[in-house]
Amino acid sequence: MSTEDFKVIASSRELSGKGASRRLRREQGLLPAIIYGGDKAPQSVTLVHKDLIKHLDSEAFYSHIITIEVDGTAESVILKDLQRHPAKPVILHADFLRVSADSAITVSVPLHFVNETTSKGVKVGGGIVNHTMTQLDISCLPGQLPEYIEVDLIDVEVGQTVHISDIKLPEGVSSVALSHGADHDLPVASIIKPKGVSDDSDAEEETTEA
Repeated sequence: MSTEDFKVIASSRELSGKGASRRLRREQGLLPAIIYGGDKAPQSVTLVHKDLIKHLDSEAFYSHIITIEVDGTAESVILKDLQRHPAKPVILHADFLRVSADSAITVSVPLHFVNETTSKGVKVGGGIVNHTMTQLDISCLPGQLPEYIEVDLIDVEVGQTVHISDIKLPEGVSSVALSHGADHDLPVASIIKPKGVSDDSDAEEETTEA
């Protein structure tokens, strides 16, 4: 788990609709958002856009329990969705999901690949690491939510593929994909042979035939 704490200050919002949201962003530098889930009704709020942008610079913010304070009342949430402007570095809307300590949550967390350059396939075999996943959907209690999950490639050789089932998950954390069966054991990364490079065996065969 990350030791970093995130706190977001918000204000309740009564007006809704695209017109009201545009005025908030353009005239006041505010961002419309919604908090939902749990045993409470969804609540429309506004955030200071520049403050949220600062938080978004931290990778941990996307997979961390956040304290959001609305008009002085604090709640624990996770960031569930962001609507971004297609051409500008602007957030148009944010969704936050309420969490409770005894209820499991589903979160997408980043994968951190370690020992890439020192892996057998790269250092000895001259291969290239090919990432097929950069995030993993997991399920766990809020208190067990990891900031990221490590994928160790140290023993992976050229031609080998690492699947979800090969990842060592933290205690209390499970893969959403694997919960649906072995058919969902998707590839995460592999070490491939660079294009245009032949195997030693192929080279030996060509030499022998010559």
